[in-house]
Amino acid sequence: MAGRRARKKRLPEQPVRATIESLAHDGRGVTHVDNKVVFIDEALPGEELDFIYTDIRRDYAEGKVERLLSRSDDRVEAKCPHYGVCGGCSFQHVDSSAQINIKQSLLQEQFTRIGKVTIPELWEPLTGPHWGYRQKARMGVKYVAKKSRVLVGFRERRNPFLAEIEACIVMNPVVGTRLMALSEMIGDLSIKAKIPQIEVAIGDEDCVLAIRVLEPPTEADQERMRLFAEQYDIALYLQSKGPDTIVPLPGLSPVLPEYALPEHNIVFQFKPAMFTQVNYEINRKMINRVLEALNLNDQDTVLDLFCGLGNFTLPMARKAGHVVGIEGDQPLVNHAKSNAQMNGIENVEFHAADLSKPIEQEWAKRSYSKILLDPSRAGALDVLTYFPQWNPQQIVYVSCNPSTLARDAGVLVNELGYKLVKAGVMDMFPQTAHVESIALFEKS
Repeated sequence: MAGRRARKKRLPEQPVRATIESLAHDGRGVTHVDNKVVFIDEALPGEELDFIYTDIRRDYAEGKVERLLSRSDDRVEAKCPHYGVCGGCSFQHVDSSAQINIKQSLLQEQFTRIGKVTIPELWEPLTGPHWGYRQKARMGVKYVAKKSRVLVGFRERRNPFLAEIEACIVMNPVVGTRLMALSEMIGDLSIKAKIPQIEVAIGDEDCVLAIRVLEPPTEADQERMRLFAEQYDIALYLQSKGPDTIVPLPGLSPVLPEYALPEHNIVFQFKPAMFTQVNYEINRKMINRVLEALNLNDQDTVLDLFCGLGNFTLPMARKAGHVVGIEGDQPLVNHAKSNAQMNGIENVEFHAADLSKPIEQEWAKRSYSKILLDPSRAGALDVLTYFPQWNPQQIVYVSCNPSTLARDAGVLVNELGYKLVKAGVMDMFPQTAHVESIALFEKS
């Protein structure tokens, strides 16, 4: 019948036997069936297994393990009872030491395949806590009338629905062990169906939860929230629209969470929705690696691109002559300036600029001895065109996406004349397939 939507093709119900050949960049096992690549959740190289199809497309298919016939030596039992349903983690079935080795191998493969560059020397991987490390998160909230309960947490794996979980052992326990208490508190509110998410921002001392509200809470709602905040020593904020509408719950004092870099005598303050690294221990080690690689002195003028609230800018300023931080988000720039002032650091300047567009500002017309890059997952391709003009002798590139780092490394080495000196991975996100990496380039 014309206009009727085509029915989705029924998936085969019988398990299919396969041997896993390798891992994809997202941590899924890769095999081939009838000359088509199949990505299989929680499958490891070398394992023989039976799998069930979960999706079949023209160019690839997806599946899940039905039965393991052989086990990789790297396989362990997942620690979280919600693993496989909750989409927050994808690597809990892999031994923690093997996780970082897999990520390092992936980095090398991406550099070779995408960037056409070989890593001459690998940094020792930076590792830290495997559990309870996550200080920042955006959690979903959903009132499910049929279950008469509020779900708080993360989406199901490959599914838009919120997973029904009771705790999160990757989150800092101050929040991760209290998801049910949060659920019960929200379930008592008159606006329980009007709360879609919570921003989690945990500092070294304080925990702030910014609750997104689509309708204003009643006086009774506010009192229930205040009791929860007092019971668990958590600061509650309300967010009515965008991030700039985040304000303390009426009756509660403002709290700005902080994280410190004790070795550098620096303390950062940040607002709940502002970007900060989620793993403070790895962040501190990462900053030290950057400083060691750049070997700064008071003659250096450094450009810090995608600087955020000054996470690298301020510790670099403790060593360099002058540091210029550039960030696309004006509120972050303002906060970076406040952090510099709070820490008594005067040899820095911050500017707001969209680094994906042509730059006309005065700072872009100078030259710099050294440059730090810490872009988003999209990488830094657009801004690399300015590097011949800035003429840095050294570049350190911190990345949360090895494929765009590899692409940009190819430009720096094969087009702009830099030499890749070293690269390595940092275990910023244990139990997930996310790869945080770092590379050092020098002028040939």
